[in-house]
Amino acid sequence: MPKALVPLRGEGLVVHAARRLRAAAGPDGRPLVAHLAVTAPAAHVDALRTALSAAGLADERVVVVPGGASRQASVAAGLAALAVAAGPRGPDPDDVVLVHDAARPFVPPALVASVAAAVSGGHPAVVPGLPVTDTVKRVAAADDTGAARVRETVPREDLRAVQTPQGFTWELLSRAHAASARIAHDEALAASDDAGLVERLGEPVWVVAGDARAAKITTAHDLAVAELLGDE
Repeated sequence: MPKALVPLRGEGLVVHAARRLRAAAGPDGRPLVAHLAVTAPAAHVDALRTALSAAGLADERVVVVPGGASRQASVAAGLAALAVAAGPRGPDPDDVVLVHDAARPFVPPALVASVAAAVSGGHPAVVPGLPVTDTVKRVAAADDTGAARVRETVPREDLRAVQTPQGFTWELLSRAHAASARIAHDEALAASDDAGLVERLGEPVWVVAGDARAAKITTAHDLAVAELLGDE
C-alpha cells in the first residue's frame, strides 16, 4: 500500500499529518491552512479519500488528486489542484504554500505555524531543520572489499537535517516547478525536495528551527518508535 495509508495507532499516516496541518493556527487563532491538496497514486485516490472522510477530514477545504511519476511531479499536481481551489482569480503571488510529507505524521501544528510565519515575514523559501548531532564524514567510492576511504570530516556546526513542511510564496514555488518541469517525470533526476528546486533558481532558502516530533517514518523501526512515542 502507499506509505500514506500505512496504519499508525489505527489511522493512516496521511490522516495524522492532515489533522495536524489543519490544526495549525495563526496569532489570531484562525486556521492557517485554507486549502489542503493531497496527492496519491492514481489507483489509491479513493482509498485516501475514504481514510480522510472516516477521520472527519473530508470537506470543501480538502481535495485528493492523482500524483505523478516522482515526488516533484506529485507536488506539481497538488499545486495545480490548489490553483483551482483558489477560484477564478487564482492564488495571490504572496500566498503561502506549505509542502508536507505524510511520512511525517506527528508534525506539531506550532512548527507548521512557524514556517508559515517566516514566509509571511519576508522569507520566500523556508525549511525547518534540526542540528546534525552525529559526526559526518565524506568518503570516496568503496573498494573491492566494500571499505571506503574517508576524505574528510565535515564540520557539523553548519549542517541541518531538513524536515517538512517546507514553506514558499506561491510565486516562487510555481516558478521553481516551471523551471524544472522537464525532469519531473524521472525520479532519478527529479528534486528530492522543493527547496532544492528553489536553490536551482539561485534563490535563497532560509532555515527555521525544526522539531524532533516531526520525525520521518521510512523503516519498520521508525514506525515502531512512532507507535511507542506518538507525538510526545
